[in-house]
Amino acid sequence: MSENDVLLGIALTVALAAVCQILAGKLRIPALILLLPVGFAAGALTDVIHPDQLIGDDFSALVSLSVAVILYDAGLGLDLRNLTGQTRAIVGRLLFFGVAITFLAVCAVGPALFGMSLRVAAMVGMILVVSGPTVVGPLLQYVRPTDKVRRLLIWEGTLTDPIGAILGAVVFHAIDTTHRIDIGRGYQLGQFLISIAVGLVGGCVGVALLWLTLRVLRLGEALGTLAQLATVIAVSAGCDIVRDDTGLIAAIVIGMAAANIRGFDMPARRPFFETLVQLIIGLLFISISASVTPASLTPVLLPTLVLVAFLVLVVRPLVAFVATMGKDMTKGERAFTGWMAPRGIVAASTAAAFSASLVQLGLRGASKILPITFLVIVSTVVLYALTAGPMARRLRVAQPNLTRPLLVGGAPWAIALARALRSAGLDVQMWAGLGEERERIKEAGIKLARGDLLATATNPRARLEGVNAVYLLTDDDDFNALASVVVQDNVEGPVYRVGPPHESHGVVAPYTGGAVLFGGSLVRHVLAARYERGARFLVRPASDPVPPGHEKLFVVTAGGRLDPVDETQPVPPHEGDLAVLLGPVPPDTP
Repeated sequence: MSENDVLLGIALTVALAAVCQILAGKLRIPALILLLPVGFAAGALTDVIHPDQLIGDDFSALVSLSVAVILYDAGLGLDLRNLTGQTRAIVGRLLFFGVAITFLAVCAVGPALFGMSLRVAAMVGMILVVSGPTVVGPLLQYVRPTDKVRRLLIWEGTLTDPIGAILGAVVFHAIDTTHRIDIGRGYQLGQFLISIAVGLVGGCVGVALLWLTLRVLRLGEALGTLAQLATVIAVSAGCDIVRDDTGLIAAIVIGMAAANIRGFDMPARRPFFETLVQLIIGLLFISISASVTPASLTPVLLPTLVLVAFLVLVVRPLVAFVATMGKDMTKGERAFTGWMAPRGIVAASTAAAFSASLVQLGLRGASKILPITFLVIVSTVVLYALTAGPMARRLRVAQPNLTRPLLVGGAPWAIALARALRSAGLDVQMWAGLGEERERIKEAGIKLARGDLLATATNPRARLEGVNAVYLLTDDDDFNALASVVVQDNVEGPVYRVGPPHESHGVVAPYTGGAVLFGGSLVRHVLAARYERGARFLVRPASDPVPPGHEKLFVVTAGGRLDPVDETQPVPPHEGDLAVLLGPVPPDTP
């Protein structure tokens, strides 16, 4: 290819990846639904984005390092505090039975469906055991299942990627060196354990390097991000040089360690890394799908659809049934776990890495590996994207699309506000630091959040689960202001604070940004004073006129969304909406 062709290919690949993800975000659909067909179409219509021509034989190495960065980022989102008790046991079962049953099932039906040798079917079976956070995460974010189901599927999807990649390398080397599949023999088991050991050692080295750069040298955000990226790439590359695909294990070990070892304090949101990972995912899917030709899909299209139906309707439900047997899960949660196993980037990258080598060995059906994998990814992603939402609602595991507020503070007026919001149909939680305030919350019958919940919310390494709006109502204006800044990135929703007194001389409260409740008139001390003098919170239909002397504070929509109201943010009422009002002080009150 000429220099101009290379420049055009790179520009076109980046542009397609960006446009697909932006459009998917606007349409609220998983990006893979657009990336795969767009990449395939671009590959069919032009030659400039084919990775074998644009990059050459080095493409598989770039794929491996790119996937390592993706898995490192996924590892940063795994909080070991959520992997306890039954969750840990179920995830372990899902990994074991998912890998074993899927592999054996594809080995059983692959030769008959595709006319391939058992060795090639074994390679396809090991490729298809992986799922991955790049597809599971966006789907779950769209569906919003219960926290228990979400944790199970995120942990399974993240951990199965490196395991599947390592087992794929073991199967490939078993085929390449012995010309047969003998994974059950001690030799191959030993090879797998050696690969795990290499990945763990590499992960320990990476953690030490991160500790040196982030804690000892105390690099800032920009240089710290650069150090993370360099560490992951260098360690993953070193592990892959020692032993194929062990860099993926090292990457996820580094990410999990950085997320869970005290002292790293990794932020829950990492704008640069999130942007980089999104770009890498887009580039990989565009490039890999562009390498699939229309001619290669035609002979495997119908057999692959049969395989997808077998995996979706038989294999995955069987895996979920066995893994969740005897565990504290509802029938709906077990059924939804059995209806969520899309394939993603690691399956595509593994197929791209090994298929060409198996074709060179002259194995029957090896040329079908990449087209089969491509079709399975497309089919499962589209199927689950279209059906996961309705299925979750039918099985009653989807969280209702309503505001689940956390009110922070234990003043009497704040507790009264929480009771009013609860009477409007919201699932309200409260948190307070003082023992007497927590007792008042309990006596009022309000759900009291666990003691470390706000610590979790202000912890830069964790996201707050079960809450999608935070209202900071304590008597300490500086605390409210600072917490609103820290908590903002860790909550899937808005964070508001009650306004400080206008004459306040607090350290930061008068000067910190962030959303302030109720405009400039109803600041904290005014609300507290009016409540002490007899003013009360009322809930009434939002369509009714606001009585004289009353002020509208919130609107609770018919769908359960909580919208604060002030003079700069009016909320027009609709049928079925409720308004939370602050009544006037009784006239006989001094």
